[in-house]
Amino acid sequence: MKKVLIHIELIVIIFVIYFLQSNFFNWFTISGIMPNLFVVFVLFVGLFASKMMGTIYGMVIGLILDVLFRQKIGVSFIALGLVGFLATIFDKNFSKDSRMTIMLMVAGLTVLYEAIIYFANYFVLGTTLEIIPFLKILLIEVIFNLLLTIIIYPLLQEYGYYMENEFKGNKILTRYF
Repeated sequence: MKKVLIHIELIVIIFVIYFLQSNFFNWFTISGIMPNLFVVFVLFVGLFASKMMGTIYGMVIGLILDVLFRQKIGVSFIALGLVGFLATIFDKNFSKDSRMTIMLMVAGLTVLYEAIIYFANYFVLGTTLEIIPFLKILLIEVIFNLLLTIIIYPLLQEYGYYMENEFKGNKILTRYF
């Protein structure tokens, strides 16, 4: 029952992020560039929830974003699915307690997501390849995502450990106690 409630809470968080992206951050941009909270959210789910949950949530959110905003379906689907998959790998290899590690993950996955979107648009839609403006936009978005991660990570971490305890269970060996 708690797992179902957690999924409902995550769906509500997705709607909140969508409304923040579409309404609030339209007013608060840096040089017209908004943060991408969906990358941070999928990273968060992949780090703290079960093994494939980050990938599944990433693909579902990516599909919804493709249907709503993209000309070709599948680009955000693949990019956010890959972000969720890499987050599950990061869960095994890195500490979730270090803010610096989390910030590096957010920066790296934001760069990966935006690079996939940009180059997929170049190859699929035939858009022009302009590296300098892309790097400027990418740098501002990474900084914006990092600032928001610094602000909201303590809340995400607390909720994440609650989720992790529910989905992964307590992995302590209790045989000798």
